[in-house]
Amino acid sequence: MLENFWFNVKYGIDHVLDINAYDHVLFLIVLTIPYVFKDWKRVLLLVSMFTLGHTLSLVLAAYNVVNVNATIVEFLIPITILVVALFNVFTSGKGAQKEKVGVLFLSTLFFGLIHGLGFAREFQMLLGDSDNKLVLLLEFALGIELAQVIIVFIVLFLGYIGQTIFRFSKRDWIMVVSAIVVGLVIPMILNSDFLN
Repeated sequence: MLENFWFNVKYGIDHVLDINAYDHVLFLIVLTIPYVFKDWKRVLLLVSMFTLGHTLSLVLAAYNVVNVNATIVEFLIPITILVVALFNVFTSGKGAQKEKVGVLFLSTLFFGLIHGLGFAREFQMLLGDSDNKLVLLLEFALGIELAQVIIVFIVLFLGYIGQTIFRFSKRDWIMVVSAIVVGLVIPMILNSDFLN
């Protein structure tokens, strides 16, 4: 029982930290960089909205409520990253901090839904014909949340070091990191099966 629990939690952690599927990490980076440690509650809430969306789409897929074209989803995932990165660039990160809960949280929930749909097929294989789909989903979601908290902490820590030790202005830090992410996702979009 405990062995299964750890397997599922670890599967969730590995899903986020998979070096070959770094889109999840890129999304968390652009979501987190406008913030500092004192904003941790807001960041944690944002990340939890993403997990909620991700888990919701896996629930819908696990119970065969939705069946989405993987090519479209694989195209939309880097688009969601690009949207948040460009939002950071055009607002210098101030938009994310000043934004009322509504727009940012709802868009993060929506992006979580899209990212979850991208993983739905692989997740259905993991489920097989399991009787405990919901338990498995919750354990997996816990793993995702743990991995996301680790990434968020690292991003906040690197931001702290960049802005205190290396004296980057907050604006420059946000702009440079967002621009790097934009540079990484544009090839993902251009090489997607949807466009080719």
